Amino acid sequence: MTEFRRFAVYDLGPAPLARWGAAWLGRDVVAGQDVDPLGPDGWTRTPRRYGFHATIKAPFRLADGLSAADLGVALDDLCRALAAVQMPRLRLTEQDGFLALTPPTQPPSVTDLAAQVVAALDRFRAPLNPDDIARRQPDRLSALGRENLMRWGYPHVMGDFRYHMTLTGDLPPADLSAARAAIEPQLNGLLPDPHPVAALALMGEDADGRFHLIRRCPLAPVRAAATAGDGDPSSPSPATSPSSRSSPAGSPRR
Repeated sequence: MTEFRRFAVYDLGPAPLARWGAAWLGRDVVAGQDVDPLGPDGWTRTPRRYGFHATIKAPFRLADGLSAADLGVALDDLCRALAAVQMPRLRLTEQDGFLALTPPTQPPSVTDLAAQVVAALDRFRAPLNPDDIARRQPDRLSALGRENLMRWGYPHVMGDFRYHMTLTGDLPPADLSAARAAIEPQLNGLLPDPHPVAALALMGEDADGRFHLIRRCPLAPVRAAATAGDGDPSSPSPATSPSSRSSPAGSPRR
């Protein structure tokens, strides 16, 4: 059995898009193996180890006394209590030097879903050590980013969460243009409208830094009654959401 050193919660996306993303990056996290990448190695090497996904809860080490089995049960229970969400069809965008699929607008329900997962599973996260903190370069973060880092172990959470599915590493402008030209035709017919988040995936990182699917946890069906706000029927009340504190939108980070 594979021993995992860190864990994360992903959205792997709808199956046709997920299969293409695995082929593009050269990493099938469901099968737990590398495949021949459609994308050039220089474009895809960095995101390949994580696989094609949108991060919901960033990688973390387990707290002492808790097990991966405990974490899996907690995520399963949580997903049964959280409704699936939808967002507008994703589009290919540049995000501070890399390409990703992002929604044109992010519904509050998506931000709130991620916030609830981060908060509910925080007890499983081991505290950051000084090296962890230094790696995030806190002096370059906003005040809220530093606060999030120290409270939740990652800066881009709660109101700073941005849903994105990374397709390249950081690239110079000429390579970004070439990558966009290569990717856009391949996306024809692969981007559903609306884009669903119907299940969350518990992921484990092996000793080589490669991520594997441990279990997939379905979310509850989308609720029928719409709430005021974004028109998304799965949107919870902002008053009870841990993401109600937000900051101006910025580029998402992997």
